[in-house]
Amino acid sequence: MIVASRPLFIAQISDLHIKGPAALMAGKVDTAAALARCVKELNRLQPRPDIVVISGDLADTPAPEEYRHLLSLLASLEIPFVAIPGNHDDRAMLRAALPDQPYASPGGALNLMREVGDLDIVLIDSSVPGAAHGEVDAGTLAWLEAALAASADRPALLFLHHPPFVTGIGLMDAHNLRNADAFGEIVGRHRRVRLIATGHIHRATVTQFAGVTTTICPAPNHAIALDIAGTLPLSFRLEPAAFHLHAWFPGDGFGRVVTHAVPIGEFEGPHPFFPTNDR
Repeated sequence: MIVASRPLFIAQISDLHIKGPAALMAGKVDTAAALARCVKELNRLQPRPDIVVISGDLADTPAPEEYRHLLSLLASLEIPFVAIPGNHDDRAMLRAALPDQPYASPGGALNLMREVGDLDIVLIDSSVPGAAHGEVDAGTLAWLEAALAASADRPALLFLHHPPFVTGIGLMDAHNLRNADAFGEIVGRHRRVRLIATGHIHRATVTQFAGVTTTICPAPNHAIALDIAGTLPLSFRLEPAAFHLHAWFPGDGFGRVVTHAVPIGEFEGPHPFFPTNDR
């Protein structure tokens, strides 16, 4: 039985693609301004999230000046955050930029686990140095097995960059998690896994993987074109920006997780549906 005084809230942002100051992604997208708007939205959320998870592609090229620019943009975030790399990141540069992150080992993959109240937040490095596709290497698989086996009764939320499933967007699916079966075997052995949350595709997506609800987080900047027909080159669209807010509600067993897609921007409201008697 899990006992907790309140729900826990984990905000997930992904695919920031920060470039150097004044540079635009693909000559079109001001990813720095997009992240600034996202940070503003996170700071005004009520109730305030307990933690923010950044699930990869923090930088774009990558380059040291991109990580310096990233840190200047995250300086105004009023919520603790943890981060793992995506295929656009460099492990050594990210480790140097975030020296206080509690990574599980001093070198190699940037895996980590954080306890947030009654939850274990498990961040899995699926990046492959020099490649666009994802893979959970042998050391990370062993670490994940041990991390999940360390408790039988604490619910766990897993975060990684590359989705372990096919989305139907063929040019992106080619670079998803290559060894999803090995990853899924570990997940299937541990009932305490309540959610698998990923990034990479820049679109809000949900499915089941290894018997667990699995999501893709939208991006604060641009979206990969929803090219299910496979008629386009790899393309992006300037669709409404958003992030995910994962709410864990305690209860019998391992509780339950509800994921909200939160739009970023200034919107009219809230307006009551019914007038009140107050004058």
